[in-house]
Amino acid sequence: MKKDVNYYLSLGLDEAMAKYYASGRKKIIDVKANENYTLVITFNNGEKRLMDCKTFIKDNTVFAILKDYNVFKRVYVDSTHSISWDKDPNIDSEKVWSNKIDLCPDSSYIDSVPIEGE
Repeated sequence: MKKDVNYYLSLGLDEAMAKYYASGRKKIIDVKANENYTLVITFNNGEKRLMDCKTFIKDNTVFAILKDYNVFKRVYVDSTHSISWDKDPNIDSEKVWSNKIDLCPDSSYIDSVPIEGE
């Protein structure tokens, strides 16, 4: 079966995710934090997208630590092309996996919007 939108819909994916997978998965190559708790994400296809992180930075979640802008702005792209933050910048998250908070490239693409003029 051809892996088009209909194929991915038949697997139970919603329309946005089906379109994403049918067009080919993307890798994150750069991320920048903005003071309003949004991220500018650059993907390997050259596309820049804006993600509003305020929707998931909530108390009593793994993301609560990101309410501190000094932590939020330490965002980086890790070796798996995920958006990442180290809870403690003095600990190597490649060795201590529980030190890292991350967002996968697929959901980062789906949950962001294109930046006009980019």
